[in-house]
Amino acid sequence: MTSSILSRGAAMRALLSLAIGSFGIGMTEFVIMGLLPNIAEELLPSVWAANPDDAIAQAGWLISLYALGVVVGAPTIAGSVARFPRHRVMLFLALALTVFNLLTVFAPTFETVALSRFLAGLPHGAYFGIGALVAADALGPGNRAKGVAFVLTGLTVANVVGVPLGTLLGQQFGWRIAFLIVGVIFALATLAIGLFVPKHPGQPGRRLRDELRVFRVAQVWFALGTGAIGFGGFFAMYSYIAPMVTDVSGSPEWAVSIVLVIVGLGMTVGNIVGGHLADVNLKKWMLIGLATMAVVEALLALTAGWVVTLSLFAFAVAFVGSALSPSIQTRLMDVAGDNQSIAAALNHSALNIGNSLGAFLGGIVIAAGLGFAAPAWVGAALALAGLAVAVVSFRVEDRARARREFAGASAS
Repeated sequence: MTSSILSRGAAMRALLSLAIGSFGIGMTEFVIMGLLPNIAEELLPSVWAANPDDAIAQAGWLISLYALGVVVGAPTIAGSVARFPRHRVMLFLALALTVFNLLTVFAPTFETVALSRFLAGLPHGAYFGIGALVAADALGPGNRAKGVAFVLTGLTVANVVGVPLGTLLGQQFGWRIAFLIVGVIFALATLAIGLFVPKHPGQPGRRLRDELRVFRVAQVWFALGTGAIGFGGFFAMYSYIAPMVTDVSGSPEWAVSIVLVIVGLGMTVGNIVGGHLADVNLKKWMLIGLATMAVVEALLALTAGWVVTLSLFAFAVAFVGSALSPSIQTRLMDVAGDNQSIAAALNHSALNIGNSLGAFLGGIVIAAGLGFAAPAWVGAALALAGLAVAVVSFRVEDRARARREFAGASAS
């Protein structure tokens, strides 16, 4: 029995099970951003004593290392397991996410926490990528982006509930409690997937070298570049949202959790809207979305001194960024041909290159003394660069199509 012949109720139970795991991924990826000052103070005490800003910028490497794990793990894991039944692969990935996130809870030093974050990132892309294939099949033709968006809903809801709650608890009882909660969520996801995700075949005989042929497709590189560079704009802002709230707007530490709820709401609403927009006109929405992101990032940088406008434009950045995600995921699946498993996972490699890039560049401008609002300017520049890549991609594709049509007309 495959997900393509499931009843509506069974399909929704399967998708909800996958969404629990994506909730855990959303929490483990983003909760660290609100707790960077707490982590820096505990794990880098000497640096913190000398210069807290430097300690926070150094702690930002934990974000980049998680993202690096996603970048490495997404193509290698997804490509290597393409031949196996997808329901079993999803069960294995959820279990791995449980174990690696619990390692973060007990890791004693900055270096061991860094290793645990890299390991926790490895299954991330494959989980979302293969889960997206199951979701697209479950909801049937004409609803592929909506299926992808449903699985991503867990990630966005995590930013409304899990991340703010984990941040608040981490600030009150120690940052490790947030990752203990994450481990419990992944354990629940493992159980739910085992119970409710039905048999879903892989591609028997498919090997990693077969999947790696996707890198011969020029449009795959364009789509990856659009996601990696454009989404760097969102992560440049989000990575340093905690010090932006406390240092730039002058708000108390507890206000960070409130702003994170607002950002999470933006991501949740954006994800729902983005799934519909992608099914209507994917290319048009990608261009409009990237241009809009550049504008709202600039407005955020200009008005971050007042917590109300900071919250408003942080919501807008989150809305647009999350609305773009189903489009880029679906675009990769559309241009990848037969290489669906690795293409679906590569989207998350791209997004986490953006995560790493945004956190890294944001840390550079902070360390350079430009202040905690400066990462939003970095975000605006990255969004414009992503827009340029998307424009070139679509023009190249249109010209290739025109040449094929001309050759076909000439042959006839």
